[in-house]
Amino acid sequence: MNTDILKQADEKMQKAIENLEKRFTTVRAGRANPSSLDGVMVDYYGTLTPLKQLGTISVPEARQLLIKPFDRGCLSGIEKAIFEANLGYTPNNDGETIRIIIPALTEERRKELVKQVKAMGEDTRIIIRNIRHDANEDIEKEEISEDEQKRLTNEVQELVSKYNKIVDDKSKEKEEELMRV
Repeated sequence: MNTDILKQADEKMQKAIENLEKRFTTVRAGRANPSSLDGVMVDYYGTLTPLKQLGTISVPEARQLLIKPFDRGCLSGIEKAIFEANLGYTPNNDGETIRIIIPALTEERRKELVKQVKAMGEDTRIIIRNIRHDANEDIEKEEISEDEQKRLTNEVQELVSKYNKIVDDKSKEKEEELMRV
C-alpha cells in the first residue's frame, strides 16, 4: 500500500510535466508550428469545431502555415476564428486555402512570451505541491509506524524536488528558445 502512494504521486507528477510540455508547444517561438492553432474553434454550421478537424494544417516554409479545409465553404469561418483567437496572425484567404505568414517576434513580444512560460512553469510547480500534499495526507491515514511515515514523506519530497528540477530545466530551455533571434 505504501509504495502505491509513491507510485501514484510519481504518475501524477509525470502527467503534470507532460501537460506542461503540451502547453509549451502552444507558445510560438517565431517559427511556424501547427499546434499553435490547436485552441482555435471555428463556428461550423452553428457548432464550435476545432480547426484541425476541418482541414489539414501544414508548414510549407519555416514561417508559414497553410490550412487546406476539407469544405471550402468554411474558409471565411476559419479566417474569422483565427482573427478572434488573438494569436497575432493575419490569415490570407485565396479562395482555396488560408495562408498565415508568421511575423517575426519583437523583443517586447518575446518578453511577454517568456512571462507566459514562467507562469506555466509556476502553475506546474503548484500542481506538484498539491500532489505532494495529497500524498502526505494519504501517508498520514496509513496505519504504519512514525518512522515509516517519515521515510515515505521524505521520499515524496525527493519526488517533488526531482520534478521541480525538470520544470525548471524545461522552462529555461523554452525561455532560451524564445529569446534566440
